[in-house]
This record gives sequence, structure tokens and C-alpha cells, in this order.
Amino acid sequence: MTNEEKPIDEMAQGSPSDGIENTSPTDANETAAEASTSRVNPSQAPAETGQDASDGSDPQVAEAIPIEDAETLSETASDAANQKMTALTQEISALREQLEDRTTQFMRIAADFDNFRKRTQKEREEMEVQIKCNTVIELLPVVDNFERARSQIKPQGEESIAIHKSYQGVYKDLVDRLKRIGVAQMRCEGQDFDPNYHEAVLRQPSADHAEGTVIEELVRGYTLGERVLRHAMVKVAAPPEEGSSASTESGDSEISGE
Repeated sequence: MTNEEKPIDEMAQGSPSDGIENTSPTDANETAAEASTSRVNPSQAPAETGQDASDGSDPQVAEAIPIEDAETLSETASDAANQKMTALTQEISALREQLEDRTTQFMRIAADFDNFRKRTQKEREEMEVQIKCNTVIELLPVVDNFERARSQIKPQGEESIAIHKSYQGVYKDLVDRLKRIGVAQMRCEGQDFDPNYHEAVLRQPSADHAEGTVIEELVRGYTLGERVLRHAMVKVAAPPEEGSSASTESGDSEISGE
């Protein structure tokens, strides 16, 4: 049997060696649809290209939004800066008032402390002077006894003179030490009577002295600085009486001196 005489069934089935694929009708339809969709529509391509160009190629549209945003941001930043500046100004004012209050309080405390320091120092000095005064007042009778002994005792003989010089040396040493701490003796005779320093024990008529003049110092007075440790007991001159004589004045003087 020749090729021309092959059965129809064999020609319908074919063979792989012939290079023809066996496809179903469904697969053929899908292949045709894909081919049709893959083709580009010329009318739609320019439109899509123009739409893409309009999105980013216009500089005016691209720059309009950033300028508005910049102005908005600038206004917001300016408002924030103004608010911050106002807050800082208020804070500075509050701190300045607080500083003034603290300065006033400090000055008041400093003044109070300075007054307290001065008052304390003055009280301390007064206390020291008062202690000195009280101590010296207790020693004044001893000084009086030394002076009385010196004026009344007349030593005779070498031993008496030696004893007299010995206790007079003690008296001199005591007086020197009192002078070192500021003790001073009053000199009253011939001065006007001053009740701040003198105590009038006797009044004697005298034609030789003006009225109120200290004629004689009976008990010596002492001072410590401006303080009076002991007033001087003195005899003060009075106006002379009519018909009085010098002998009468002399007699009164002797009686007063006892």
C-alpha cells in the first residue's frame, strides 16, 4: 500500500515527527484573546502619555503648593516665637521682682544684723566698764587708808622709816595700776562746785572766795573714763556774813577740818 493509500484514521491522528501540535479548541481561543489584548491601541497611547506629562512637567503647578506651605510654616513659626518671647518676658519680669524682694530682704537683714552687732558691742563694752568700776570701788577704801597713814604717821627711827617706805611703795604700785586701767583722781580745790562730780559736805562763809567755789577737798573723788566712781566730798564757799571776822572764819575752818 502506497502513501497515497494510507488509511484516513492514520492521517487524522498524525505523528510527532510531523511537527504539528495537537491543541484543543479551548486553548486556541485563549491564545487568540491574549494576542488581541497585547496589541496597543494607538488612540489610547497618546492620551496616557499626555496624562503622565501633565503630572510632573508643569512647573507652576509643582511650585504652588510648596510656597503656600512655606508661608504657613513661617506664620506658625512666627506665632510660636512671639508666644515664647512673651513667656520669656513675663518670666524675666517675675524674676526681676523676686530679685528686688530678695534684695530688700537682704538689706533689711543686713541692717538688723549691723544694729545687733553694734548693740552687742556697746553692751559688752558697758559691761566691761561696769565690772572695772565695781572692782575699783572696792579698792578705793584701801587707797584712802594708805593716804591717811601717809599724812598722819610720822616715822621716827630707821626701822619706822623703812616700814613707812615699804607700805608707801605698795600704795604707789596700787595707784599706778589703777591709772593704767583709766582711773583718775579729781582735782577740786579752787574750781566751781559741780554736783556731777562734787558732794558738798560743808559750806563756809568766805570773803576770799566766790560763792560756790570749792575751798577744800575732804575726801578725794575718782573717775574711770567719763564715769564717776566716787564723788569728791568738798567744802564750798558761802557768802560772808555781816559782822563776821577773819578769826571766826579761821575757827570755822578748823572745826570743819576735824
